[in-house]
Amino acid sequence: MAKGKHRFSGPKYANGNHISQQKAYMQGKGKEISKNATRLNRKLGTYANGDGLDSAHYEGSTTEGRPQKQSINRASRTKKKNRNKLHIT
Repeated sequence: MAKGKHRFSGPKYANGNHISQQKAYMQGKGKEISKNATRLNRKLGTYANGDGLDSAHYEGSTTEGRPQKQSINRASRTKKKNRNKLHIT
């Protein structure tokens, strides 16, 4: 790609994703991830009941999980890693 050229163009969502990028993701890999998350949420009984819990997957599993607060479950993994590091100067 030439310098300054981007893979996606056009309007963006507030999170910075281009609409075409998000549409492509949700037609492929993202759709499967979303479907598995909803299935687990229903299985755990936390789907649309207003309890503030999400289903948190165990590593590598799409069928097993545990209820967890949304704020913890949706936090960025990189932010969690950086927060846990001890910085000594």
